[in-house]
Amino acid sequence: MTTKKMAIIATKGTLDMAYPPLILASTAAALGWDVQIFFTFYGLQLLRKDLSGIKISPLANPAMPMPMPMPVVVSVLPGMEAMATSMMKAKMKKKGVASLEELRSLCQEAEVKFIACQMTVDLFEFSTSEFIDGIEYAGAAAFMKFAGETDVCLFI
Repeated sequence: MTTKKMAIIATKGTLDMAYPPLILASTAAALGWDVQIFFTFYGLQLLRKDLSGIKISPLANPAMPMPMPMPVVVSVLPGMEAMATSMMKAKMKKKGVASLEELRSLCQEAEVKFIACQMTVDLFEFSTSEFIDGIEYAGAAAFMKFAGETDVCLFI
């Protein structure tokens, strides 16, 4: 029996888009799958040592459940992003949802391979010291070799 493989491309760095790649990767790894996540462009934010800057934006996110219906124009007001982020984090904590740090650590413990896109690191002039330990730096070609052999490949 061959081991199933999953490749995930993480391109977003917002709170609501940080959870899907980490939840799917940790679940697949728990099922015994070989999993790699390629973090590129804004997805690189998820590899930073400090995740406290990860926010959620109600702007252009009409499906976001709010305590009361709000017109889209309200989402551009100062402080709305901080309020939405605070509300979402409080709701997640109340419901027992793991934090991003916990999910990320769980993935690493389960041997999910984290790959930072070297081109994006160079483009945005990031220093490797800004990122967590235990990740690899590679280009798209290196990731494509693995992705081409997977059972499941997701773009998030």
